[in-house]
Amino acid sequence: MARKSAGRRRLDRWVYHPLQSVLLYASYGLFSLLPVDQASALGGWIGRAVGPRLGSANRRAMHNLQLALPDLSDHERRRIVLGMWDNIGRTFGEYPHLPSIRDSDRVEIVGAENVNGPEVSQRARIVIGAHIGNWELGASWTAKFVGRMSSIYRVPNNRAADRLIRRIRSASGIVQFSKGPEGTRGAMKVLARGDNLGMLLDQKLNRGIAVPFFGRDAMTTPALALFALRFDCAVVAGRVERLGGARFRLTFYPPMELPRTEDRHADIKAIMSSVNDMFESWIRERPEQWFWMHRRWIDSVA
Repeated sequence: MARKSAGRRRLDRWVYHPLQSVLLYASYGLFSLLPVDQASALGGWIGRAVGPRLGSANRRAMHNLQLALPDLSDHERRRIVLGMWDNIGRTFGEYPHLPSIRDSDRVEIVGAENVNGPEVSQRARIVIGAHIGNWELGASWTAKFVGRMSSIYRVPNNRAADRLIRRIRSASGIVQFSKGPEGTRGAMKVLARGDNLGMLLDQKLNRGIAVPFFGRDAMTTPALALFALRFDCAVVAGRVERLGGARFRLTFYPPMELPRTEDRHADIKAIMSSVNDMFESWIRERPEQWFWMHRRWIDSVA
């Protein structure tokens, strides 16, 4: 992806980002005043109304769908993209209400023993997921009902957005590390003392390894495999599904079987291939709940 010019970076810093920040905080304030169902519904309406007007994001989503699911018609792809915008809008509308959603009967928990049972409770745990449904719920639930949770995340370009995200996640008891050297050091300290680390692993990493995803190579971070093999972690996948409105199912799967052969590179590739295969199966079941705007493949459009 081409780097922005100095002039565009200044424009972002002094014009676009401040305007985005005002809109972001005003929207967040409005959503926080509304009951959760109304906040979710309004967020979904805004997503459906505004999202399809974002030209480059929609082109990328449609192109990615064509790469991943070529048998679909254009009508089916447009329906999925509209559902994606609804889910994104609802997720943002639900941000102020995450603790109350997490602590209520709005979340059906399946397989809690897989993340909190005796098989894994004496080891450091890495809880992995993808940007599906309301992806914030998995880490929030784990932080409260399993134990201390830290996560690695990509810092937004907009500093105000970063401050808001940090505040929301901190309120759920999540310690955050920015992606990069800080995140690596922080994650290693967390796992060395036997605590929990959360990772969303469905985004592209340019310096990652090529691993099949929907039948096409996608640059994938090997960090999960490196951490898990080094610290002998239990790796548990947590899947968040939106069941309708602001109601969800959070499913924890049995700990992954990690290969340990004399070929470390092959082991890493095998682990990350298993993760991508699992995410692909989730997305195929509920394609409208995934974030199709990611530049996930090498040939995703800009």
